[in-house]
Amino acid sequence: MGLELALLPRLQRDLTEPEPIPEAGIARACELMRSGRLFRYGEMGADQNDVAVLEQEFAALIARRYCVAVNSGGAALCLALKVLDVQPGEPVLVNGFTLAPVPGAILHAGARPVLVEIGADYVIDCDDLRRKARASGARVLLLSHMRGHIADMDAVMGACEELGLVLVEDCAHALCATWNGRAIGTFGEAAAFSAQTYKHLNAGEGGFLVLDDAHRAARAILHSGSYMLHEQHLSAPASDVIAGWEERTPNFSMRMTALAAALLRPQLRDLPRRVARWNAIHDRIASAMHALSMFACRPVRRGSNTPRHPSSSRCSASRMARLPQCSIAVPPAACRSNGSAPAGSVASPAHRATGAMPASRGRCRRPTPSWPVSATSAHLSR
Repeated sequence: MGLELALLPRLQRDLTEPEPIPEAGIARACELMRSGRLFRYGEMGADQNDVAVLEQEFAALIARRYCVAVNSGGAALCLALKVLDVQPGEPVLVNGFTLAPVPGAILHAGARPVLVEIGADYVIDCDDLRRKARASGARVLLLSHMRGHIADMDAVMGACEELGLVLVEDCAHALCATWNGRAIGTFGEAAAFSAQTYKHLNAGEGGFLVLDDAHRAARAILHSGSYMLHEQHLSAPASDVIAGWEERTPNFSMRMTALAAALLRPQLRDLPRRVARWNAIHDRIASAMHALSMFACRPVRRGSNTPRHPSSSRCSASRMARLPQCSIAVPPAACRSNGSAPAGSVASPAHRATGAMPASRGRCRRPTPSWPVSATSAHLSR
């Protein structure tokens, strides 16, 4: 296998090359830089509301009630755990195929990661989830949709219901993915997204926490660092709800800057064009990989529909909608719960699967997310 790989022609192009920032984003960023007003809040009122409007737009995109924009996807995960009252030393379950910032966010919140095994399909093993939940006494599962690999969410939600687990979704690699027609990022009590350069949306660094509970949203806003300026948020609970938490919620200074929001807002509108291009490149590379004898093919996971990105085909295991799964024959033990995976493995597939939207545990059913047509799968860091 090593010799065969060495003899393969080498691709010279960088498949992680990000899309350029839209001209509207560059223009707004320059306007902000000339004004010097890069902070998300205005002391004299909401005289620069780029972040507040972005939060409102992103909440609508995902079809969640509230969005809090922060400085990274990892910060969003940490805030999710804090507003769920995760305590120092408390065990938090996380699937072993993930990236360092995910267990890092658990430690940042003062908790303790408990790694759950994955199966040969790179997604969480629900049998091991049951074992680890019972052995550890954990009450929170932080599910990482790593490289866009979407677990059987019906099985995951069934296990969470059975075990009394609260679900938090790490969606850094899965913006606009669905399971049986339901948006990834709407299954958990909270979900975190990333705007790091190699993601669907690129601000260099940035993140979003989305959730539906008014009290948790109020705490997240205050934790993020709103000072007494929280009324400038547009995607927020009533001011009296926030006021009820104001005197007892520490400021962690995790705010997104106005500059980052200026870069991000036009990219929401640019997603359909990006997706069409990325999907075409992905499918072209995947088709060529599929033809190579060293790649094994498995059937597509039923119900999963994840956006594709050209980098999905860089190597090993990748689930592709409309295409069989193509993977180098790597023993499943190579990426068990030590958190590692075959080098370069990324996820993939396309958007908008069909199927009934399962009822949300403890919440009313939401409207369909206001997504364009599809979106990307993502890269390496949060």
